[in-house]
Amino acid sequence: MRLLYVFPEPLPLERARGIQTVHTVAALAAQGLDVTLAHVPSTGDPFDAYSVAMPGKVRLLPVSRSLPWPFARMHSNRFFAARLAKRIDPGEIGAVMARHLKISTLLLDRIPGLRLVYEAHEVFADTAPPRRRKKTERLERAVVRRAAALVANSKATAARLRALYDLTAPIEVIPNGVEYPESLPAKDWARASERIIYAGSFFSWKGVDDLAEAARALPGLSIRLIGGDEARIAQLRARAGSSGAALDFTGRIPHGRVAAELARACIAVLPNRADPDSAFTSPIKLFEYMAAGCALVVSDLPSVREVLGEDDAVWINPGDAASLARAIRALVEDPERARRLGARVREKARNYTWAARGERLARVVRPLIEQR
Repeated sequence: MRLLYVFPEPLPLERARGIQTVHTVAALAAQGLDVTLAHVPSTGDPFDAYSVAMPGKVRLLPVSRSLPWPFARMHSNRFFAARLAKRIDPGEIGAVMARHLKISTLLLDRIPGLRLVYEAHEVFADTAPPRRRKKTERLERAVVRRAAALVANSKATAARLRALYDLTAPIEVIPNGVEYPESLPAKDWARASERIIYAGSFFSWKGVDDLAEAARALPGLSIRLIGGDEARIAQLRARAGSSGAALDFTGRIPHGRVAAELARACIAVLPNRADPDSAFTSPIKLFEYMAAGCALVVSDLPSVREVLGEDDAVWINPGDAASLARAIRALVEDPERARRLGARVREKARNYTWAARGERLARVVRPLIEQR
């Protein structure tokens, strides 16, 4: 019996869920599970793109979601589900794991007796656009009630699902993870003012606009920002002006290079705003910052408090550029404190490896497979 992990999007994907999916599949395979990863084909090997070795127990199953030519730019989860159902043998599938609502519903309807492990990384009824929330809530309710097992990325996600849908089934809370480097190059804490970093998406809820605004109050400092496209970078440059901190935009770079950038950095910033998306996040970048031994400047949000204690970071008011500037300045002016904070969270990151996540997920999935 195999675990079918369904990801109806292109892999590799320039979003954190692409990284999470590949690492999760690899970690489950490392637990001895045979895993088929069904995904939309893209350019290159999805494992190689994230510098992850593909285990022998993983089988890739590329499935198109597009219409035939000349309508190839149009795509649909229905096409993906229909094509996937034709290419798998239900008798070989012990359980299916998915994080997408629509594909979960389609597969539950198409495959009798499907044992679905639904992995909730947000509560879509809260994060969907207002015009779609009622429909999304009905869809989400049906999926979480029909699932054989539920996994949430955070306590906040689990609590909101229970409150919204009055669930009776237990939810296992399993955060995202990190590939932990056992050794790191020595950081030059005396130059912490030049080794400040932000890495991640440039969506507004990530707070990167607040970081650009804070830069105005930080002349003499250098901040490296990894991610974003040309248009977004231009907006942030304009917002920061030219009289504050020097901003060095790298654009998007391969995931393997990000780890090297973080290993060199001294101070890492996670300035998420208090938006619905932030309420449910289990930030992969937070764990990567921690594993790289960076001193942290983080927004004071419940999702972050689940991971870090009061003395693990310098906390800021979400969406407050002035608070962010003060926190960065405080660490720059006290490099010894920054060094201690970096060492503290690096040790804490050992609890959040992808391997540890795979072990916990396997305890949820394996009983379902063995029952077939």
